[in-house]
Amino acid sequence: MRALALSVLSLLPGLLSAAALPTPKEQVIAYVFVKDRVIQPGEIAANKLTRINYAFANLQGGRVVEGFAHDRENFAALNELKKQNPQLAVLVSIGGWTWSGNFSDMALTEKSRKAFIESAVQFVERYQLNGLDIDWEYPGMIGDNNKFRPEDKKNYTSLLKELRKRFDREEKKSGKHLFTSVATGASTEFLSHTEMRKVQKYLDTVNLMAYDYYEPEGDKITGHHAPLFTNPSDPKHISADASVHEYEKAGVPADKIVLGVPFYGHVWGEVAAENHGLFQSGRPVPNAFANFGDITGDMLNKGYERFWDSAASAPYLYNSSSRTFVSYEDERSLMLKCRYVNEHKLAGVMFWDYSGDPKGALLDALNAGLHSTESKKVEAH
Repeated sequence: MRALALSVLSLLPGLLSAAALPTPKEQVIAYVFVKDRVIQPGEIAANKLTRINYAFANLQGGRVVEGFAHDRENFAALNELKKQNPQLAVLVSIGGWTWSGNFSDMALTEKSRKAFIESAVQFVERYQLNGLDIDWEYPGMIGDNNKFRPEDKKNYTSLLKELRKRFDREEKKSGKHLFTSVATGASTEFLSHTEMRKVQKYLDTVNLMAYDYYEPEGDKITGHHAPLFTNPSDPKHISADASVHEYEKAGVPADKIVLGVPFYGHVWGEVAAENHGLFQSGRPVPNAFANFGDITGDMLNKGYERFWDSAASAPYLYNSSSRTFVSYEDERSLMLKCRYVNEHKLAGVMFWDYSGDPKGALLDALNAGLHSTESKKVEAH
């Protein structure tokens, strides 16, 4: 099985070099999260993206506010990328795991929602953006110890309906489309606390965060944190495929679902060697979050051995000396996810986040998988 994985990886350089550039039909959406630093020239491959979601703006006093010190400079840098790729859209993402605590209060009344929406319009105009991505984690749920209430379910719908209506008015004046999207949890619980059949009507895309299914901090056993398919041996019975079907059943059309993929992995320690560490007891370790660049640079083939779960279409690493297990995404798994996106006629892919892939290997794999007919041959090899 490992020999098969290596033979496939040996084919990837030719496939990646032949990859076509993305088109508006197949979305390639990057979450760019640079915090308090300035985006450098040449840092972002604009021609390999259709949309950038700059993370994050904050929500304070019921209004959209800048999140970091260099946001103004970074929005200017991102807008400059449109000279390279005129079809590129730049949005701001509001909230995220850390800054979702004020959504419930903001969305509570029509008056409070209106104040937020007006501030959002002003923010988009100020920085010449192409729209707004709402990353409320999560309506009706505690998230990162956030305030929440049962009314969040309907207020989430009302917020997005009213935002879309207000953006439509702006579009008539400017003649330019303003995008609305959301980042959503890949869980039955998220769907039970929202009205996605209604919500999707007011959105360009639903960016499905199909990762973090297993995390060292919350799961006492190891597992794939972003599997494409469900491994029958998986105690949690999770996968991106299962989440996509749940969303479709909940009323979200396939052509609005953007499949989220991670450019990072999770690390467990004190993991037994059985099944090369997969679905075994483990514990969190320091630096349990590892970017793809760190995994390939500091782990792969340096005491860590790569394995492939054919049932889940997912790679993983195990170090028998340190008894360490790593769940992550690589070029092969991403190309297979892109084939899935094409076969199921989804809207495209998004990823968190751009900085996790400093050499561009995963971004190239996404482009190859979405736009090259050669990607259909990956599994055969």
